[in-house]
Amino acid sequence: RPGSVSAAPRALRRPGRMAEGERQREQGGGGRGAAPGPAAPARFVRSLYAVGFLDLFGVSMVVPLMNLHIKSLGASHTVAGIIGSLYGVMQLFSSTFVGCWSDIVGRRYSLLACILLSALGYFLLGNSTTVFLFALSRVPVGVFKHTLSISKALLSDLVLERDRPLVMGRFNAASSVGFILGPVVGGYLAEFEGGFYQTSFICASIFLLNGGLVWMLPWSEEKASNRNHYKDKGTNNCSAKSNHDLHLKSASSRAVTNSNFFQSPWIQVATVLKKIKGIACSNLWDVFLVRFLMSVAILLYYSNFTLALEERFEVKPLFAGYLMSYSSALGVLAGCLLGPIARLYGHNTYRLLLHSSTFTCTLILLYASAPSIWMVILSSTFLAFSTTIGRTCILDLELTVGGSEASGTLLGVGQSVTSVGRIIAPLLSGIAQEFSPCGPPSLAVGLALLAIVIMNANKQKYRSHGSEKLKNH
Repeated sequence: RPGSVSAAPRALRRPGRMAEGERQREQGGGGRGAAPGPAAPARFVRSLYAVGFLDLFGVSMVVPLMNLHIKSLGASHTVAGIIGSLYGVMQLFSSTFVGCWSDIVGRRYSLLACILLSALGYFLLGNSTTVFLFALSRVPVGVFKHTLSISKALLSDLVLERDRPLVMGRFNAASSVGFILGPVVGGYLAEFEGGFYQTSFICASIFLLNGGLVWMLPWSEEKASNRNHYKDKGTNNCSAKSNHDLHLKSASSRAVTNSNFFQSPWIQVATVLKKIKGIACSNLWDVFLVRFLMSVAILLYYSNFTLALEERFEVKPLFAGYLMSYSSALGVLAGCLLGPIARLYGHNTYRLLLHSSTFTCTLILLYASAPSIWMVILSSTFLAFSTTIGRTCILDLELTVGGSEASGTLLGVGQSVTSVGRIIAPLLSGIAQEFSPCGPPSLAVGLALLAIVIMNANKQKYRSHGSEKLKNH
C-alpha cells in the first residue's frame, strides 16, 4: 500500500501522471491528448453517492405504503405476508448471482440492467389493481434490485483499500439520507386520491433518472483507473493467483464478447457458477458467519422495538418512530465520521470491527436491562454509531480478505447472508417474545458475543493475511 492517505479514487494518486497532465495543460495540450484531470474520477465517486441516494429515496417512498395497498386490494393477512416475504426469498437467491454477473459483464451494464428492470417493477406496481399484478410486480424488483451492492463493488474498484471505509461510509450516509426523506414524501403523496399509484410511478421515474445518471458517468476514466490499478497490483504484488484471476477475467470477457447471442448467456452462467464455487471453497466462512450473527442480532434488537417500549415504559408508538428516525439521522453522521475514525485506528479494519461489535453487544445489553426510557435513548444514540461502523467494516473485511477481483461476487454473497438473517430473525424474535419483551434483545446479546468470540479466535488470520487474496482449495 502507498504511504499517503487520500479519500480520492486511485487515478488521483498517481503524482507522475498528474504532473504530466498539468504540464500538458500549461503548454496548451489540454485537448483530447491530455491526461484526465483529478476532477473527473472524483466526480465519478460523487455521482455514485447520488445513485445511492436516489435509489433508497425512491424505494422508501413506496415500501411503507405497500401493506396498506395490498390489503385495500382484498388480500388476507396470510396472503399479504406471503407476498411480502417473496421479495426477501428472491433477494436471497439472486444477490450472489447478480453480484457475480457484474464481475463478468462489467459494472456499467449490470448496474443499468438492475436499475431499468427495477423501474419496470415499480411501473407494474403503479398498475397493480389486483393481488396477482401486485405479486407480479415484485418479481423484477426482487431479482434485480441490487443497485447498492453493484455501486459498492464499483467503488471498491475505484479506491484504495485504506480509503474504502471512508468512501463506503459516505455512500451509506448518502443512501441513508434518501431513506430518511423518502417516507416523508411518500406519506404526503399518499394523502391524495390514488396516491399509491402516483407514488409508484414517481418511484419508477426516479429509477429511470438514476439510469440516465449511470449512463452519463465518465466510464472511460473508470476503465483507465482499473487498468492502472491492476497494473500496479501485478507489478507490486507479483501474485500468480492475482495474475491468473486477471487472465481468467479477460478471457471470460473476450468469450462473452465474441460469442453469438445464444451462446453468451450460457458462458456467463458457467463463469458465474465457477466464481461462486470459488467463494464457497474459500477461507471466508468466518467473515460471513460474523456478518450473519451480527445482522441477526441487530434485526432482533429492532424486531419488537415499538412493542417492547410500549409494554415496558408505556411509550406511544409515535415516540418510538421519532426515536428510530433520530437513530437513522445519527447513522448518517456516523458514516461521515468513518474517515477520521479509520485513521485513528491506523486503517486496521479488523480491530475497528472487533471494537464496534463489542460496543454494539454492550449497548444492546444496556437496552435489554434499561430501567428507564432515558437509558433506552442513550443506548440508541451510541448504537446508531456502532452499527453503522460495524456494517461498513464487515464489508471492507470481506473485500480485503477475499480480494477485489471478485468484489461483486463477495458483496452478493454477503447480501445473501444478510437475507438469510432477515428470514430467521422474525422467527427467533417471535419465540423469544413468548418469554419476555426483553427476550429478542437478550438473544441478540448472545449472538453478538458469539461473533466476538469467532473474531478473537481468528485474529491471527486477519493480522497475517489481511491483504491476502482469495484462496481456492
